Amino acid sequence: GAGTAGIIAAQTLANQSITDFIILEYNNYIGGRVQHTTFGSPDNQFVIELGANWVQGLVSPPGPENPIWTLAQLYGLNSTYSDYDSILTYDQTGYTDYSDLIDQLDGDVWDAASADAGTILTQGLIDHSVRAAFSMAGWFPDRDPHKQAVEWWEWDWETAFTPEESSELYGFAGYNLTFNQFSDENNFVWDQQGFNTLIEGEASTFLQPNDTHLRLNTTVTIVDSSPPSMIQVTTEDGSCFAAKHVICTFSLGVLQHALAEDAPVTFTPEFPAWKKAAIYNFDMGTYTKLFLQFPESFWGDTQFYLYADPTKRGYYPVWQALDAPGFLEGSNTIFATVVEHESERVERQSDAETLAELIAVLQAMFPNVTIPEPTAFLYPRWGQTEWSFGSYSNWPTGVSLLEHQNLRAGLRSGPDGKGQGRLWFAGEHTSAEYFGFMHGEQTALWTDWDRK
Repeated sequence: GAGTAGIIAAQTLANQSITDFIILEYNNYIGGRVQHTTFGSPDNQFVIELGANWVQGLVSPPGPENPIWTLAQLYGLNSTYSDYDSILTYDQTGYTDYSDLIDQLDGDVWDAASADAGTILTQGLIDHSVRAAFSMAGWFPDRDPHKQAVEWWEWDWETAFTPEESSELYGFAGYNLTFNQFSDENNFVWDQQGFNTLIEGEASTFLQPNDTHLRLNTTVTIVDSSPPSMIQVTTEDGSCFAAKHVICTFSLGVLQHALAEDAPVTFTPEFPAWKKAAIYNFDMGTYTKLFLQFPESFWGDTQFYLYADPTKRGYYPVWQALDAPGFLEGSNTIFATVVEHESERVERQSDAETLAELIAVLQAMFPNVTIPEPTAFLYPRWGQTEWSFGSYSNWPTGVSLLEHQNLRAGLRSGPDGKGQGRLWFAGEHTSAEYFGFMHGEQTALWTDWDRK
């Protein structure tokens, strides 16, 4: 693929004077899940990001710098600091100030849970769920909608999974390795060239215009590693490519669908049991942004708006003003975010059904405003997209580092797995440190099968 991992892998080869490679990409663009589109009414259109949208963790001099931030500066990508203190809180009655709960969870509770994760790591103890960690720290959202919304804001929004479904050990370790190592700053990318500009820029360092090393609009259907000395890759149009090595940057979601009856790609022979177990032991989450443009802005200049639904946790909880100062001013656009189970639900609905729910939530949040008809509405369906089947990976409770090593590990060719050709794996899900992050695509390429 020609996403971040595929392009950086090819660049790494080219930098070592290895040029006998071909990049096969499903889409007609470079970037993968770093995907943008044009949005808005005919007289007020602009570019929005459907996938990755933030540079998460920048730099704390003199410490290390997030490589994505390095590239964003290199290519002059426009972005603005996301101020998470710029937030107003709401429930079904309208504006209701429960921001003290954010301070509570983000303060002593978070610190205690993070410290407990460190104890588990350094003493080799049994992993807990994040729910257990929060409970031990005295945080009990129970049926309190305000606490549930705050918890979603602090945890689910980042991981696309609930505290019950997330590893305390690796969840906090991953968080700390990004936000404590680089910085706790997030910059929201609104550049009208698109976030993938930096990936295209890196591709241009080793690819020429119309370079035959890159094959766009190419759908891989079969990866056959049964020949003992090579791997054969077949595409939808019947073309066949033979190579001594193949780097597979399919998302975890695609790998998890490889054994389904309607699998978009087939691996021959099937993965060994240890490899399949690792693939299915990890989770692929879905993160859905729902964009609404209105004739005018009625929400104000605050960056974030948190909604606590009275009956359903995670029901359109976070809203972000795209026209806030320093962002896409004048766009009259706001977007909501849902994840995982709610993403699955709205993906099965029609646009009209989802829009009606969104308008009802906005009306509850702003009871003194007559919510107008939006001039534009759009949301992606990442969970149903056959070349991704989700947005990014998450580490579940109780899954070991050994299982992750199995997830990353390469495979030899031949029916008995003892041939010379090798199938390697790359992508954010193969990064133990930065899974779920865009910089995880760049920092984890592949692991030598012989190290197993």
